[in-house]
Amino acid sequence: MAVERRRAARVLLFDEADRLLLLRGTDPAVPGVSWWLTPGGGAEPGEELRTAALRELAEETGLTGVELGPVVAYDTVSFSYLEQRFEQDQWFHLARTRETELSVQEAAAADEHAQLLTARWWTVAELRETEETVYPVELADLVERVLTDGPPVRPVRLYGRAGWSTMGWTYRVEGTPG
Repeated sequence: MAVERRRAARVLLFDEADRLLLLRGTDPAVPGVSWWLTPGGGAEPGEELRTAALRELAEETGLTGVELGPVVAYDTVSFSYLEQRFEQDQWFHLARTRETELSVQEAAAADEHAQLLTARWWTVAELRETEETVYPVELADLVERVLTDGPPVRPVRLYGRAGWSTMGWTYRVEGTPG
């Protein structure tokens, strides 16, 4: 099976209560298996990642007018979807919204997003306590660091919980450039 290599943009979208939006997804080729993930998806050829992040967020949730902040993390993942193998470089953009009413069911009605089952706003504690599958696996650690310390100056590379490195995490200091 050929592997499709692609770029993707994901969104760490927080509401006013510092809860993170996650979507519950599934692969129709693997019935009975589901997971939670951040909104986002593959960038079209030539599409800027910020544009892809906003497009995917609108397609998957119905939310528009969200202002993206900086990229706070990146990683490379390998996965299968609809019996196709992907290797995906993905970047996680920080964003906030006051709007918490979503249109996931409408988005799920479109063939492209048939894998989306529902959406939920999560606290850091809920992310840490859940026994459900959440991707990326180190999401609770990343979210807690971003909420506590603010976004890093440079995006943090995610390695998976067993090998997650915080090396290179440089904090922004108010009143300084960068």
